Amino acid sequence: MTKPTQAAGEMFEVGPPVEQLPNGRAPDARTLFGRFVSVMPVSVKRHGPQLYRSFADGDQSETLWTYMGYGPFPAYQAFESWLRNCEASSDPLFVTFVRRHNNVPAGMASYLRMEPAHGSAEIGNIWFSPDLQKTRAATEALCLMMRYVLGDLGYRRLEWKCDALNGPSRRAADRLGFTFEGVFRQHMIIKGRNRDTAWYSITDVEWPLIRNRIETWLSDANFHEDGQQITSLAASRT
Repeated sequence: MTKPTQAAGEMFEVGPPVEQLPNGRAPDARTLFGRFVSVMPVSVKRHGPQLYRSFADGDQSETLWTYMGYGPFPAYQAFESWLRNCEASSDPLFVTFVRRHNNVPAGMASYLRMEPAHGSAEIGNIWFSPDLQKTRAATEALCLMMRYVLGDLGYRRLEWKCDALNGPSRRAADRLGFTFEGVFRQHMIIKGRNRDTAWYSITDVEWPLIRNRIETWLSDANFHEDGQQITSLAASRT
């Protein structure tokens, strides 16, 4: 609830005081463990070749990078060079998704635009190998990152941004429970093309309900023995 204040005879409204200030800690490179996937710091030595093989021989070797600021990577040397920069970066702070049943890396993401003093961060640079896409493990991987920022660190705001033309990313944001906030027109130039950026967010007030919905969807009770879901995550939001 806003409160009025007065200056030079004129009334203004200001936001309410923040009763519990952010803890001032930024997301770090700790490993997050789920049932199906682990989220761990990216490593060229441990993950590089397998990460490259996870997409290089498939139909998405080029289209996977359509809306990304990097890629495609026609040879491992180019991917390795990019990955070394990722490993050295602190913001964005890159992580790797590793399948737990076979210990094989199959995608990446990052924490970025971290503002610990304001309790705000973004998850982005997300890509899944074709084998990981549209799986429980993929959803769990993102849920682990969301839970770390909004739960463990107690942040007030988590952001998701993507090219406004990137339909799959926008559907994923909606499916996970992010709220659409608008489009920043002519926000970037990516690979020589204009990018309008769609903005989404989840706040700490919204998170408990969203977390419960995702965890309920991930539970065995929501899946048949053949692995088919009973209720979709998008439908559960409705």
